[in-house]
Amino acid sequence: MSEQDWMEINEQYLEVTLNWLRLKLQQCINASLIQPLTKNEHPQEKTPTEEKSGWFKRKINPEKDNTVQLPPPSPGANELDYQTKEIEKLEQNNPPPALLILAQRLGLSRFDQQVLALCMAMELDTQIAGLCAQAQSDPNKPYPTFALAFTLFDNPDWNVLSPHAPLRHWRLLEINQPGVQPLTVAALGADERIVNYLKGLNYLDDRLTPLLDPVAIEPVNEALPPSQQQTVDKIVERLKQSNNTHKMPVIELSGHDTASKHLIAGRVATELGINLQTIDLKTLPSQSGDFETFTRLWERESILLPLGLYIEINGATDAEKTQLKRFLERSNSVIFIEQEDTKTETARNHFSIEINKPTPEEQQQLWIHALQDNVNQYKNDNQPQRLAEQFSFSQSEIKRLAKIEFKESVENELAQNEPAPNIELHNDLWQNCRITARAGMEQLARRIDAKANWNQLVLPPAQSALLHQITDQVSYRNRVYEDWGFREQMNRGLGINALFAGESGTGKTMAAEVIANELKLDLFRIDISAVVSKYIGETEKNLRKLFDAAEDSGAILFFDEADALFGKRSEVKDSHDRYANIEINYLLQRMESYRGLAILATNMKSALDKAFVRRLRFIIDFPFPDVPQRKEIWQKVFPDNTPLDESLDLSRLAKFNLTGGNIHNVALNAAFLAAQENSTITMPLLLNATRTEYKKLERPAKESDFRWQGPTGVVA
Repeated sequence: MSEQDWMEINEQYLEVTLNWLRLKLQQCINASLIQPLTKNEHPQEKTPTEEKSGWFKRKINPEKDNTVQLPPPSPGANELDYQTKEIEKLEQNNPPPALLILAQRLGLSRFDQQVLALCMAMELDTQIAGLCAQAQSDPNKPYPTFALAFTLFDNPDWNVLSPHAPLRHWRLLEINQPGVQPLTVAALGADERIVNYLKGLNYLDDRLTPLLDPVAIEPVNEALPPSQQQTVDKIVERLKQSNNTHKMPVIELSGHDTASKHLIAGRVATELGINLQTIDLKTLPSQSGDFETFTRLWERESILLPLGLYIEINGATDAEKTQLKRFLERSNSVIFIEQEDTKTETARNHFSIEINKPTPEEQQQLWIHALQDNVNQYKNDNQPQRLAEQFSFSQSEIKRLAKIEFKESVENELAQNEPAPNIELHNDLWQNCRITARAGMEQLARRIDAKANWNQLVLPPAQSALLHQITDQVSYRNRVYEDWGFREQMNRGLGINALFAGESGTGKTMAAEVIANELKLDLFRIDISAVVSKYIGETEKNLRKLFDAAEDSGAILFFDEADALFGKRSEVKDSHDRYANIEINYLLQRMESYRGLAILATNMKSALDKAFVRRLRFIIDFPFPDVPQRKEIWQKVFPDNTPLDESLDLSRLAKFNLTGGNIHNVALNAAFLAAQENSTITMPLLLNATRTEYKKLERPAKESDFRWQGPTGVVA
């Protein structure tokens, strides 16, 4: 049956129901106009001044010629029976009229339906108010009451007065009961939302609209990756099983990817045929009366529309969680709870399921399909594999990034009248992925703009070779782990981690920049002060957020001064020692499971926990540079555009015991001195800057070491 056909049948049903109600009211009015016998009168006695009529009579006073107004004729039994049969006939349709659908969903009896129909008739027919007043023999009662319903309809049910009965429980009626007026004679009206529902208009109650927002659901015309579809099927099956017992569980969605949680919840709602809404816990009513009204209305709307609810509890206060607990235990609708680590406190049945993005293998297939659809140059390229192993994106993000790449490639071709080289397209896509993936990390750490390259890095051959090994392992990890089967035999240590140990200024940060630049990845310096918290458990939460965001971004993590965070575990003397050790243990686990590259830098290698150092894949000691290395650093420290004096003696400068970082400071300070004097960078300026650096480092030196005798013999 089409929607238009159903609307026509529903209108016919309402019209017939109104006709039936008018006939019933008229029948009640006619009965009330006939006076009963007085106690001194008997049906057997009949005088010339009396006329008998069954159990009722009307008395004629022969002394007065008063004309008694006869009651209007009662509606014919045939007409009332006809309307009753029409109602029964229309109720046989599939689907039935809205009143029957409402009755089925909310458990209304036949008497409940008749009471609700009488109240609804007040809104649809202007004659009903007057008929109600006449039927109750009181012009001040132009409205339905329970007392009228008990008189009007067959088989009345006194349970209708109970606050737990459907009409009152679901707030289908509005009861105006001032003062101490009995409930049976209080004015009744139908809730506006219910009146419109009975007319065929099904919409969210406007009292809930300000508190709820619809969850944006992606179109279902494209299949989900297998791992996510399996999750959807599992939740749907669990809910269908629970629906048979009328005890719907709360679905707790764990994991850190909010987009995937929304996607999974939306697909579940679509398969169940429900509309998904979300609410901010701060807007949940706190007053008892308002809270109870909200709960009843939500439960009613979840059945009528139907609806499901999506609630995020991360960051919620204890008071908000308590209010949520009350709400969950009073509701039986489909409710999704988004959480990261905490459990929902409720006596209601619930189950948890972890939500993740598509697996790397699934992401690779998504990239292949998306890029083949848009850019033909990628068909025989390994770019999808590299993108999938480095970044973690959802299905929609992959499609969006591929479309951006396709648009940019077309614009390049139109501008140049020839296809852009593949490598340029690859770099554009890779850069777009980096920008998209880094969004979560930029809120938790500081990104370093990596500019250093291999030519600028001066290290002994052994250390340089280890840095190249780190870079190669990141580049070829997918081949080793996936293609060669190492992942199947390993349950930890799939990430790559390295320790850079050495004095400040020996090149640890520059080495991290070189690796990031070579791999074309973002480098994030982790601020230890923002991670470590004095409150128990907060450090683990901060680290969890950090590593979760890093997993998606594919970024390189750089923990400077790592000894402050990865220090030795101490003997447990109090609760603080115990929780400090828990923090280190948690760090050990996350470092091993992190699939990206994590670099730790420290000036005090001996301060690190031995168990932690043992699990590191690379340990590189950055030595203090010797004279040849310092000379090489001096040769590379100045940019090509820097004006240098021809008489610079780099061999003499290399004799000063300075690290690469110190040399960079000296060169920069000398450049500012030269700029101030509007001259080239000369040896006197460099020696002057070196003297300043030595004083800053509090290193002893002879003043003669900073004097310069030029080619002309002049001492500066």
